[in-house]
Amino acid sequence: MTKTKPSGPRPTPAELEAARGLVIPDVIAPGLRVLFCGINPGLWSGAVGRHFARPGNRFWPALHASGFTPELLTPARQDELLTLGLGISNLVARTTARADELTADEYREGARILAEKAAEYRPAWIAIVGITAYRTAFGRPAAKIGPQDERIADSRVWVLPNPSGLNAHWSATALAEEFARFREVAEADQ
Repeated sequence: MTKTKPSGPRPTPAELEAARGLVIPDVIAPGLRVLFCGINPGLWSGAVGRHFARPGNRFWPALHASGFTPELLTPARQDELLTLGLGISNLVARTTARADELTADEYREGARILAEKAAEYRPAWIAIVGITAYRTAFGRPAAKIGPQDERIADSRVWVLPNPSGLNAHWSATALAEEFARFREVAEADQ
């Protein structure tokens, strides 16, 4: 179930709570260059029906600063990613207030579903946005940020840092640099 736009410019506390457990449709098409795969949507994203929508989330600025997009897109323009050969999915589809509300079983099931999507849509790359989620979902406790040896279906895999504003381990600059490092490899790989 998806949610319509909130009544005002910002979701109210009631609208945020009502967004708990909703699902935001993937932005996906066959043959993408990169399918970005978040951990799961937050309540703000659920309330507005858009990926990486909470103010302070650094996904959209990192995507632009790294050169993936020619201009800074907003969550309302997420469908424009498809024209650039990019898409968005999530390991776990349901919205939560925090990622720590998810179970290891949900992550593992999400990995299975992501593999099905990869087999169907065949993106060249899947970029998992969150190292801890990747480690849990795919049973790779020692995985590091960057390219992975394994593939998901036929898609190559890169793990990026979580762009949430809560991820203090990565500055906005360092995050954009890591996205750019991935972009350079993904573009050279075509």
